[in-house]
Amino acid sequence: MSNSNQVETADALAKAYKDLTKEIGKVIIGQDEVVKLVLTSIFCQGHCLLVGVPGLAKTLLVQTISNVLDLSYNRIQFTPDLMPGDIVGNETLDMNREFKFIKGPIFANIILADEINRTPPKTQAALLESMQEYAVTIAGQRYALDRPFFVLATQNPIEQEGTYPLPEAQLDRFMFNIELGYPDFASELQIVKNTTSSVKAQANVVLQAEQIKAFQHLVREVPVSDNVVEYAVKLVHKTRPNTELATKTTNEYLEWGAGPRASQFLVLGAKCNALINGKYSPDIEDVKAVAEPILRHRIVRNFKAEAEGVSVKEIIKQLL
Repeated sequence: MSNSNQVETADALAKAYKDLTKEIGKVIIGQDEVVKLVLTSIFCQGHCLLVGVPGLAKTLLVQTISNVLDLSYNRIQFTPDLMPGDIVGNETLDMNREFKFIKGPIFANIILADEINRTPPKTQAALLESMQEYAVTIAGQRYALDRPFFVLATQNPIEQEGTYPLPEAQLDRFMFNIELGYPDFASELQIVKNTTSSVKAQANVVLQAEQIKAFQHLVREVPVSDNVVEYAVKLVHKTRPNTELATKTTNEYLEWGAGPRASQFLVLGAKCNALINGKYSPDIEDVKAVAEPILRHRIVRNFKAEAEGVSVKEIIKQLL
């Protein structure tokens, strides 16, 4: 950190993160790792893909996060008949017979794209353009989206009938692929007690949009030593079969490896992970802390791995 202002902002981020997790924890029980990754993604200006069975409070999680960050929030339920215009908006004729643009639900700070794999590729692409460009184009006219802008898309891993799986190139736009597991016994006990009484837990506002933007800027400013960047890039190179850095595991079990975006997200994620833990610069441990959710959806197993039941998780573990 070069100046006292940056150090102050870094300390403020570490404190804000503690306050955020405390407030979110009042409503969301036992999903600490998921909350950490979603907040990391927001501070890195990334987007998340949440994979989990129904009923694990994905919607509640996003709502709670938008409340504590004091940001506008929209939920879009993806269905087979959803059209791009239903997301980005449409041009309509007004009383004076002039075209007027009516904004779609994408114009909010936080978007929950529920069951993104239920909609055809054309509609998926409309959402992904906004994630990449922070803008939408309607009839040749470009409309900028409000910042901060964050998309959290969900996918149900069980019911695959009538779904349109996201292509690899589109999956690559998501910083993290977060797997949501069932809560443990103690957590579920607490959840049931909390949700079956008349008392509703309330999370208080911790941050405003301007502070979030300042923290997003800070994450970019964090200095990183060359050996940490090299470790991140080397790790991504190791996932690519039949290249000079490929490991025996990679050549044996992987069809495709991760692209350069994975290296960028590893470094950004490591920077943010360092900051929320009160450090001013990341080390190799910070890269390892974010590696699995970054690489999980970017590497493709081959037939042998699937036949032998070798999971993506095991492959990443070996690479680390």
